[in-house]
Amino acid sequence: MYAIIQAGGRQVKVAPGATVELDGKAAETGKEVTFDQVLFLSSDGGELKAGSPFVSGAKVIGVIDGEARGPKVRVFKKKRRKGFRKSAGFRAFYTRVRITEIQG
Repeated sequence: MYAIIQAGGRQVKVAPGATVELDGKAAETGKEVTFDQVLFLSSDGGELKAGSPFVSGAKVIGVIDGEARGPKVRVFKKKRRKGFRKSAGFRAFYTRVRITEIQG
């Protein structure tokens, strides 16, 4: 059984027991979250449900495991013959969510 959900502007494939990393910061560790925007649902019996855009009555329930930060991305700008050089870095925040149940 698996589902494809829309979270944080992205589409993520989830299954019960799996841990996924979603964009953004979460509330607190151990809090239960529900994802209502289920795009696709596959059950153990081989039944497939596709939404237009979402599957009605389907929910994915998970528990927040914590936060993480992605790798550092370096941004470097330069204009030749002008002496202009600019360097910056960025690390994105991710929320780890453990999927506990798929209802649908």
